[in-house]
Amino acid sequence: MIPKSELILQDYYQSYLDRIKENDFRAAMKENTRQFRKLLESIPRKKYDHSYAEGKWTIRQMVRHIIDTERVFAYRALHLSRKDANSLPGFDEASWNMAARGENQRWKELLEEFKTVRASTEMFFDTLSDDQLRFVGTVNGNPQNAFTLGFLVSGHVAHHIAILKERYLK
Repeated sequence: MIPKSELILQDYYQSYLDRIKENDFRAAMKENTRQFRKLLESIPRKKYDHSYAEGKWTIRQMVRHIIDTERVFAYRALHLSRKDANSLPGFDEASWNMAARGENQRWKELLEEFKTVRASTEMFFDTLSDDQLRFVGTVNGNPQNAFTLGFLVSGHVAHHIAILKERYLK
């Protein structure tokens, strides 16, 4: 197992990592999947389109954002694990979310899509060797490796679990 000391983090991702207590990102992913699915399944129908403040995403839009971001993180990990030295760009999650039109998707379809995407992410990361996880490339102008992205997948969802509980579901 690779030690957490080999994580490559930019400051803006530190809060994601702080939410992950496990030392093994694969175990963290599995636990995070269970927690998030349980939370999503407990949300009452009347809250799906709730936003806690003007201009903030609805819960449905947030779930769409989580799915899209997971795909981005998984692609970045794929790119790096294949030792591709080409730099990857960042992405603007706000414009992506507007274009995604998550507010028009059925709740059950969003939940099924998250389940499917997460299962694919877990299966992909299970195939990676330590050597593939350690390769450092460039993402959004910063050094990055697939090992760190393995933690960020769960950390990003954990971040949004906290926001859902603190701001949307009180």
